[in-house]
Amino acid sequence: MKIALGLEYNGDGFHGWQRQAAEANAPTVQAALETAIAAIAGTPVSVIAAGRTDTGVHAALQVVHFTPAVDRPRSAWVRGVNAFLPRGIAVRWAAPVADEFHARFSAVSRRYTYWLIDQPTRPGLLQGRIGWTHLPLDAHSMHAAAQALVGTHDFSAFRSSECQAKSPIKIVHSVLIRRIGARIRIDIHANAFLHHMVRNLVGAFVAVGAQKVPSAQIGLWLAARDRTQAPATFSSDGLYLSGIEYPSEFSIPESYVDTAP
Repeated sequence: MKIALGLEYNGDGFHGWQRQAAEANAPTVQAALETAIAAIAGTPVSVIAAGRTDTGVHAALQVVHFTPAVDRPRSAWVRGVNAFLPRGIAVRWAAPVADEFHARFSAVSRRYTYWLIDQPTRPGLLQGRIGWTHLPLDAHSMHAAAQALVGTHDFSAFRSSECQAKSPIKIVHSVLIRRIGARIRIDIHANAFLHHMVRNLVGAFVAVGAQKVPSAQIGLWLAARDRTQAPATFSSDGLYLSGIEYPSEFSIPESYVDTAP
């Protein structure tokens, strides 16, 4: 029977999601999870995730699937696995799923949240959990500019040179940017994301919010499809994978988890 897990993790201290070559000797979320599951299953297990998060990126909700060689109660895949996981990674839930379920390819959309603070000095208490700029930002102009991204577009201007996606065309369902107290929250909902796409977009939003460029510039960068014209990739510190949506027939327990640093 195939099992799906919902995870949350703090990306600090991990070299992203994906297991790396043994000689790299770099801790990853995937490697830690597979080791913990194997301790419960009694045999090596390979897991597949809905998306690969980069070094330092957090997840309020990551979904994975695996096919164990043994049958265990759901509590074993949750509390049992958690007992073997390092601090900063936790299984939220476990659910049996149909054989045709695939954590990555069955997903119909994904959500990312980016938390940002604009203040003269870098944060200490929230270090690693929130992005920072010393420049004062106008969240209203950032939100207005971001609406140029909604719809089906070629996002080559915001794509990493290392991106392995077959196509740069993605569908952005919504972008919401708002100030909440001293912080700015950025929520992006899309069918899928390119490598570094959210962090590259945040860099563009900050340029607008700091009045370095006019609001219309976001649309111009998008239309140019040239990564070299757009601003540099922003820090991973405030980035959270916050939602994975699947067709209702798979009965996945959660599709979104709210975040707060």
